[in-house]
Amino acid sequence: MRLTQLRAFAFFAPDVAFADARKYLPLILKKRNKPQAGLSQSLEYLQTMIEPVAPDLYAVFEAEARLRLRGRDEEDWPVLAAALALACGVWTEDADFFGTGIPVWTTSRVEIFLRTQARSWVSEGE
Repeated sequence: MRLTQLRAFAFFAPDVAFADARKYLPLILKKRNKPQAGLSQSLEYLQTMIEPVAPDLYAVFEAEARLRLRGRDEEDWPVLAAALALACGVWTEDADFFGTGIPVWTTSRVEIFLRTQARSWVSEGE
């Protein structure tokens, strides 16, 4: 099965998420005593799989996103605003997104979804 067969869905992230990942992941890995080898290449690869969302698309939802995140981490507003703009859910472990009115997918749920999709695509190709 080729990767192109698996792309019946898409992943998006606000453009600032990539900059945040470059800035904070080395600190997080260091704090957790994890190796940083290959981090840059991994982030580059992820950018081929995750479509960046430009601010001109999600900025109009800033006020709404900040309102929904009030009392939580309002600096996460670009993620919520992008989800609102695209009418899609968010893949996160951050509890601040629960109760914001959008679907929230945790990694364990995304893994179940991807495994199920992969099995159905394999059975279709047989």
